[in-house]
This record gives sequence, C-alpha cells and structure tokens, in this order.
Amino acid sequence: MYDPKGNGKEKEVPAVQFVEVEPPSHLRGIVHRYLELDTDGELPEDYRFHALPDACTYIVFDQRDARITGVSKLRAASEEFNLGRQFHFINIRFLPGVWQDSLEPIAYGMLDQPYRGDLPLIEINRDLAARGFADAPEILTTLVERLLEQGLVAPNLVTEKIFQHLDDIHTVADIAELVEMSPRQLQRTLKRTTGFAPHDFLKVLRLQMALNGNDTWSYADQSHFIHSFRKATGYTPGKYAKKFDV
Repeated sequence: MYDPKGNGKEKEVPAVQFVEVEPPSHLRGIVHRYLELDTDGELPEDYRFHALPDACTYIVFDQRDARITGVSKLRAASEEFNLGRQFHFINIRFLPGVWQDSLEPIAYGMLDQPYRGDLPLIEINRDLAARGFADAPEILTTLVERLLEQGLVAPNLVTEKIFQHLDDIHTVADIAELVEMSPRQLQRTLKRTTGFAPHDFLKVLRLQMALNGNDTWSYADQSHFIHSFRKATGYTPGKYAKKFDV
C-alpha cells in the first residue's frame, strides 16, 4: 500500500519535532496522517524544510497565526521551504486523488497568506491552537467527516487500485491496463483528481517506494535510479539519507 513520506526533517536540528498520527479506521481510505511540525523554542538560524513530492493534498493550519490556513499541494519535484526560526503547524495529509472541490483555492507549496475560502478553517485553527495537538485528531476527524458529507473529499477507486497493486506496476501502460482505461482516459482522470499526469504520478510513486527501501526494482539500472532520484529531490540517495530523516 502507498505510504507517502512527506517529511524531510534535517537530522542536525533535533529541536524540530515532527509527529504523525493515524486517522480512525473509517477514514483511512481518505486521510493518510494527521501531522504536527513544531519547534522547541527559537532556533539559532532559519530552518529549511525539504518537502518531498507525494501527490497528496494537505490542509495546513499555522498555529502561530489563525488566519494562515488553507489547502495546499506539492508539485512533482521536491521543494525547500524556509520556515524561519520558530513555527508550529498542524496538517491533514489526504491520500492522492480524494480531494474533489475544484472551487476551493489551492496553494502550491507553502501557505503564507490569510485564508479566503468558504470552509471554517480559521475557526478550526483557533480551536486547535487553544486545545493542543493531543485533541487535534478529534477536531480534524470531525472536519474530514464534514468534508465527506459535503462531497468535498471522496474515495478514489482508480488511485486505490493503483496503490493496492504497486508491486505489479512498472510503466504507465501497466496502470492503464490495471484500471481498465485507455491511456487518454487515464491521463484525464489522474490529471483531474491528483493534478499529476500519469508519467509524473508514476515517478512520484517510484520515489516514495525508494524511500521505503525498494530503491532500484523499477529502474533499468543503478545509475538510472540515482539520476531519477537526484532530479526529483536535488540529492543523490546517499546524500539525502545523511542529511534528512524520512
């Protein structure tokens, strides 16, 4: 099953805490994890967070400013965000393809502007800040259940099938055959539901599987794998493993 590794926390900065909590069982086809990223006091210098491409949609809550919240996605290559010297975020990481609301404003990358959409995210952000991360799963679960009722998120049968058969997928043609779609149908479906073309979606899946330890099975040779990994992350696998904790 697909297990996205979204964090690239620098190993040399132990004062940055990264916590993941699983959602309740009835939401595990929708939500991958609830997340907290927090500093233990003020850091001596700006912190750069390495965000890995994962095809997921996030709802981000900036706990230091209730106005800064919203829906965010990453692109097909990794990005480094300067989070400053003190920060505190709580996020929902949705599985790829489940976000349905095309009218909701989407940010690609780091959120730094007040929320302008219609969801009650600012009120929820204030509630999270008042109650702390221990109560966050309950608050976030209530939000996701509301989004399900409103049809803003929904299970994606195409991506679910892909995740269940990752070991059998080596090419985009394999995906099309698995989900019983023509290449053109697959292109439209994945682009609409994940924001990724099939080739980029497969590239992200391969990178994620590499970070889970299956590093070369889907590549022609070791040099091809190293080249692909460096193109997606900016690092060779060895240098990435030394610098970041995933």
